[in-house]
Amino acid sequence: MPSWNAYSFIFGPLIGFLGLGIMILVLKWGFRRGGSLIARPAEPGKATEYGLLVPIASPNTFIEGEVLRRTLIDAGIKANLANTNDGPRVMVWPKDEKAARQILSRGPGASRAR
Repeated sequence: MPSWNAYSFIFGPLIGFLGLGIMILVLKWGFRRGGSLIARPAEPGKATEYGLLVPIASPNTFIEGEVLRRTLIDAGIKANLANTNDGPRVMVWPKDEKAARQILSRGPGASRAR
């Protein structure tokens, strides 16, 4: 093997530091904050902060809200149960509001008893 020259002793540590620098950059990139791919848990807001959805019922518990939501779904109306600052709310789209109020006025489970 030919003699490299007087500076060949520097190549070993230089390659080591270069590898260490690359590892540091990759680890800093991997462990930085604020760029998570996992969604944060939903936080409750006001009943008016849910876009176009209109609150039509204010159940006392989530179980009552789920019964009301299932009643609307069984009647063919898309409904959501949202956790708001004031408690659970059953919400529907504005075009379905009138029909949903009529169905819920008959009582829970009314759409199944047809």
